[in-house]
Amino acid sequence: MPQYKIVIGEEELPRAWYNILPDLPEPLPPPLRPDGSPVKPQDLEAIFPKEIIRQEMSSERFIPIPNEVLEVYKLWRPTPLFRAHRLERALKTPAEIYYKYEGVSPPGSHKPNTAVAQAYFNMKEGVERLTTETGAGQWGSALAFATNFFGLNCTIYMVRVSYEQKPYRRVLMQLWGAEVVPSPSNKTSFGRKVLDQDLSNPGSLGIAISEAIEDAVTHERTKYSLGSVLNHVLLHQTIVGLEAYKQLETLDRFPDYVVGCIGGGSNFAGISYPFFYYKKVGKAPNEARFIAVEPTAAPSTTKGVYTYDHGDTARLTPLLKMYTLGHDFIPPPIHAGGLRYHGKAPTLCLLIKHNEFESIAYNQLEVFKAADLFAKAEGIVPAPESAHAIRAVVDLALEAKKTGEKKVILFNLSGHGLLDLKAFDEYLSGTLKPYEYPKEEVEKSIQRLYDLYPWLKTFS
Repeated sequence: MPQYKIVIGEEELPRAWYNILPDLPEPLPPPLRPDGSPVKPQDLEAIFPKEIIRQEMSSERFIPIPNEVLEVYKLWRPTPLFRAHRLERALKTPAEIYYKYEGVSPPGSHKPNTAVAQAYFNMKEGVERLTTETGAGQWGSALAFATNFFGLNCTIYMVRVSYEQKPYRRVLMQLWGAEVVPSPSNKTSFGRKVLDQDLSNPGSLGIAISEAIEDAVTHERTKYSLGSVLNHVLLHQTIVGLEAYKQLETLDRFPDYVVGCIGGGSNFAGISYPFFYYKKVGKAPNEARFIAVEPTAAPSTTKGVYTYDHGDTARLTPLLKMYTLGHDFIPPPIHAGGLRYHGKAPTLCLLIKHNEFESIAYNQLEVFKAADLFAKAEGIVPAPESAHAIRAVVDLALEAKKTGEKKVILFNLSGHGLLDLKAFDEYLSGTLKPYEYPKEEVEKSIQRLYDLYPWLKTFS
């Protein structure tokens, strides 16, 4: 009988997160203020608790997971690793395909891995309310879930187009006690400014981040929580890859390819960074490749520019060195709402710059075709975001079919698509559009960035 499901016990749950900062090919460029000077740790205390700031800048390779966080993790962790035998047969490929299934968490995605940790650290420092943004709603629902467990209030600014497309994500957040606000909104001065210019603005993650940060810094006992991009978020997600390594070890397997979708980069980093570490320290029997997949509608790493930019539209965040489409980027209304971001995690961008990691882009029509195939073969309806990884996995498996090589492919199925059925309805009815973001729009946006900060060209 073929082995489909690979599990490990609770006793094998990782007790520490992996921090990639000490293992990067060069020191990570520091966050900068608008005048070009480096951001100091105390500058971040208005929005983050001290322990999160310490983790953000830590040089420790492994950071212990508090017992209180582990106790909540045990509600769904360790998550299962599956071998996709039926997908392999459908593709007639000699490749072995494995997927780590994060959709078994209560909110249905990988996002609680950091939401629980962040809620805990904020609670320990006396914070009473967290604010955040969310695109498709996976991050918002994860933070609502986490704050509910640790007795915190939560305000979530949800990108307006997703707020309208995905009402059941909003319901989920509200069930866990969160206030959900469509962004741009009248709740903040920046939101009002955006609406004054365009009442029908569909919103963006950059705008929602601006509103959430403004809310946090203008209210007492309130902090901001981020679901991707920054080092501490990616750190918390490495529990995914650490578990997957143990699971594959029981089969005497190590992946030739590690694949994941990227919006800000957290779920891909979560599964890939530990394997990068094992490769670096000589525990890899092959030259594993790490492949990040993004939408052609928000192609930060495939069409963007590697430069310093703000993480939000109102320029409230420090400048981060990353591949960016420009902080004023307004994405097309694709259904992979969690991938509609103008930048990517600085650590991931540095690895791509040094050719340690690769990135590719697909349009949503070809992505949904892969999701359709996966659902029919494996029975799980994947989130539109995760379907980007599936598209790449299918192509890699077909490539292995041509060469006859028995490659091992691992990907992160970072969430289920049961609250994204409107998107699948559009796909089945033939109304889904294959958006491509034009390179010339990126160039215009980056020029506006350089006009704003002429000194940036010397850092690029």
